[in-house]
Amino acid sequence: MTVAYVLINTELGSEDEIQEKLIKYPEVKEAYVVYGVYDLIIKIESDTMEKIKRTVTWKIRRLDKVRSTLTMIVMT
Repeated sequence: MTVAYVLINTELGSEDEIQEKLIKYPEVKEAYVVYGVYDLIIKIESDTMEKIKRTVTWKIRRLDKVRSTLTMIVMT
């Protein structure tokens, strides 16, 4: 199992809307609105690194109002 944490910047005021969309993805196991430099932090789990990459690139980064992401892969 591959695990990653993704830090997300959104457009101002859209954090809750993006969180609601993210938790519908089966790969997203946790999603939290946070204060500070980033607006959301999510935990993704998948079978492979490639699936993590596809989830971030084709699902998360393509959402309207997502401005940027930073992905951190967990080493086990």
